[in-house]
Amino acid sequence: MAILLYRLGRLSFRRRGRVVALWLLLLALLGGGAAAFSGPTTSKFSIPGTESQKALDSLSREFPQAGGATGTIVVAAPEGGKLTPGAVAPVTQEAAKVPGVLAAVDPFASKAVSRDGRYALVQVQFTSGVDGITDAQREAFSEAGASVPDLRVEHGGEIMRGVPEIGSTEVIGVAVAALVLVLTFGSLVAAGMTLLNALVGVGAGMAGLFALSSVVELTSTAPILALMLGLAVGIDYSLFITSRYRYYLTDGMDGEEAAGRAVGTAGSAVVFAGATVVIALAGLAVAGVPFLTVMGLAAAATVALAVLVSLTLLPAVLGFAGARVLPRKQRTREPAAASARVEAESGLGFRWGRIVARLRVPVLVLGVAGLGALALPVQDMRLALPDASTEAVGSPNREAYDLTTEGFGEGFNGRLIAVVSAGTPQATGTAVEKTAALITKTPGVLAVAPPQTNENGTTALLAVIPETGPTDAATEDTVNEIRDRVESVSGASVALTGATAVGIDVSEKLAGALPVYLLLVVGLSVLLLMLVFRSVLVPLKAALGFLLTIGATFGITVAIFQEGHLAGLVGLDTPGPLVSFLPILLIGILFGLAMDYEVFLVSRMREDFVHGVDARESVVSGVGHNGRVVTAAAVIMTAVFGGFVFMPDPIIKSIGFALAVGVLVDAFVVRMALVPAVMHLLGRAAWWLPGPVDRVLPDLDIEGERLNREIPVQREPADLVKA
Repeated sequence: MAILLYRLGRLSFRRRGRVVALWLLLLALLGGGAAAFSGPTTSKFSIPGTESQKALDSLSREFPQAGGATGTIVVAAPEGGKLTPGAVAPVTQEAAKVPGVLAAVDPFASKAVSRDGRYALVQVQFTSGVDGITDAQREAFSEAGASVPDLRVEHGGEIMRGVPEIGSTEVIGVAVAALVLVLTFGSLVAAGMTLLNALVGVGAGMAGLFALSSVVELTSTAPILALMLGLAVGIDYSLFITSRYRYYLTDGMDGEEAAGRAVGTAGSAVVFAGATVVIALAGLAVAGVPFLTVMGLAAAATVALAVLVSLTLLPAVLGFAGARVLPRKQRTREPAAASARVEAESGLGFRWGRIVARLRVPVLVLGVAGLGALALPVQDMRLALPDASTEAVGSPNREAYDLTTEGFGEGFNGRLIAVVSAGTPQATGTAVEKTAALITKTPGVLAVAPPQTNENGTTALLAVIPETGPTDAATEDTVNEIRDRVESVSGASVALTGATAVGIDVSEKLAGALPVYLLLVVGLSVLLLMLVFRSVLVPLKAALGFLLTIGATFGITVAIFQEGHLAGLVGLDTPGPLVSFLPILLIGILFGLAMDYEVFLVSRMREDFVHGVDARESVVSGVGHNGRVVTAAAVIMTAVFGGFVFMPDPIIKSIGFALAVGVLVDAFVVRMALVPAVMHLLGRAAWWLPGPVDRVLPDLDIEGERLNREIPVQREPADLVKA
């Protein structure tokens, strides 16, 4: 592996003009494809095979007029007043004239008026699904009733859910990343080159993703997740290789040799770090959730492109930069041995490595206890698909939600739909009566509306109003109780659906898939790390460290986003359950990123160990040489993820926050403190591998032992651990 990448790095450096031209051509082609073939994204979160989704599919066939998107207009009279049919009629009429509206139901006809007569709900049915609603239709809907004086009119429903867009807040993360790169490298050229290299990779990945969006259904969060990860890992991978290239330049090598050796050693670590991220993201497919699979594959493709860019475009750009990647004072070469001794004696990373070596037991105890304490809120974690109650205060959907709750109660925001189907109108009618009676008597049900039937009379809809809100735990109990009761209805098919039921089904499906996914991803990644490090204990230590990371991350996220502690600091208006796919998504992404830092840090320890350095000295060497790079990479990744916390969309906000916190915890506590502490305790045993396993596993040579043997470089090991 190291020799192959060494040759690739030298070739890219030597043919730098052609390599840069090829990447620019590819970027232009992908950009053209995105412009020509880009399709709309979807905000639907559904899982084929669940009861709620089967019911929706049945509606699209048997009751197509009820299968389109819906909107709700909430009308309220001034305090102390009452609505009249004449006052509300203009709102209903204007809503009915919105392009694409099938019907707007008069609330006095449907009895959707509050008991005090002050509030009314106008139900609006569109002909197309929510993804078919245009911005013009949405704008026209939001203006329905604007001409009516003296009434408060708010517009909500599924068509008013905004699609998260990439805005100026993400630039904050990139700006912080640029500043960290300048401080790390001490060179504007090196910082700008690293950032530009990452932007090319993420630009190609995003363009390719949008070029495929016309044939692949992308959720609205998939491109943002791909951008988030592509930027973060692209900068980190370029940073890692560039740092090694600079080290080799100061070691006395010429540019081409330094580029080849940097790609051969650090590039090998990047390949396997990237492979771990890709495995974790692609593994999301095992959940059997289409929208999650698309999100994972989109992000995995962007990460794979970031790896390819780092291995080919980066050495080419290094060739153009020359010695300018070094600070001015380092552009005159020093003898390698003297340089190494100065770094070993004065570098902050080496000093930290020696501190951990001396205090390894206290560091280990305090680290594990602290992360365990942070994980305590996890036991109260609740999951659900987000509803309008957690949207930003002042947004149209939130205003409509709050006004509906004020006039009717929270349950009216979480209406359920019972779909009753039979072979004949008579059988359907009998089943509807039984179903309505059973549901009415169910605890937690506030009301059941009269049935609506299709033209043939073979399918009927019953609107069910629960007593509690869409994401309330009691609503989930109500849904499960209704489903248990209607199983006794014979001669017809009865299924419960609606946005609330879909959210409950999605959450249950993801919760069931989580253990399988965790076992698969962790198992494959442990095997991969065993290949990389030729060790049993190092991969196991990495996996256990990750469990501490994920526990603390979930605990902090629950405390802020669900329980509301310090919620104002992240711009969260209303705390609530975490989005149901956050745990499985966070586990996939964070595991990959955690293994990135593990590979970056421990690969240098392994490299020095196989080159003859004492086991404990190699730990200090790994922390000393790569600790600064790992911490800089973590700060950059945290900044990139943190930029998404300022987005108004609660899903993106929670994902960005959890990833930022997870990276900080993993890099600074687990990898930079607990890992070296454990490695010092293990000593040579850390690199133990049973003989039979050693003979079976292929030698991937990511530490460059074979490379150094075939193309030797003279080095004198430094005495890094002082007695």
